[in-house]
Amino acid sequence: MKRLLRVWGRWVLMVAVLAVPARPAVAELVLLVGGHVLKVEGFALDGDRVRFELPSGGQLELSLLRIERIVDDEIEAEEVPLPSEIAPGIMLGFDDSHPVPETPFGDLIYATAQRYELNPELIAAVVRAESAFDPHAVSSKGAVGLLQLMPATGARYGVQGDALFDPARNLDAGVRYLKWLSERFAGDLPKMLAGYNAGEGTVERYDGVPPFRETRDFIRRIYSFLGVGS
Repeated sequence: MKRLLRVWGRWVLMVAVLAVPARPAVAELVLLVGGHVLKVEGFALDGDRVRFELPSGGQLELSLLRIERIVDDEIEAEEVPLPSEIAPGIMLGFDDSHPVPETPFGDLIYATAQRYELNPELIAAVVRAESAFDPHAVSSKGAVGLLQLMPATGARYGVQGDALFDPARNLDAGVRYLKWLSERFAGDLPKMLAGYNAGEGTVERYDGVPPFRETRDFIRRIYSFLGVGS
């Protein structure tokens, strides 16, 4: 009888496990330098190249220098308002009243933010969201360093190879890019942050913050780190 109960218990457990639906794999959108967008089913990094699994079943291999972004192609099921839609604004520009961020690399963040006339607390929040202040951080999508720059973005501002791991050079290139985005989107912070996460071309195609869960969650984290929002 005990043996029968053990067998029965294992069978019930197996049925229960099989009954739990598997979470579908999230497809990816690959934004190429030049504006083209490629939809893929998966990818794998191999040094400075990426191998993509195509929906057709084939594969495509590209240099990281040809890739601007890789974004989860997961649309937010219910579009929850962004903090910027229900909360006061955040100062975007630099002001002498801004304190040095009490974070790792605080002095460097402050100096770089001052150089490009951006709020140092905002820059510190982006660094926290991107790398948790780890200058050696490498993402599964090929982004590296404090501000998680893709090699193509680093090259755009003259920072390549191992220099992307240098805190000062990574910050300089990343903050320059954020400054450029702030000007491109006329000081609209949500669009600026969305552009940093998903590429400026994506923001323009959607005429605003795209509905991607990854991008909208990124904006929410920044506002949360700054103590603003729901």
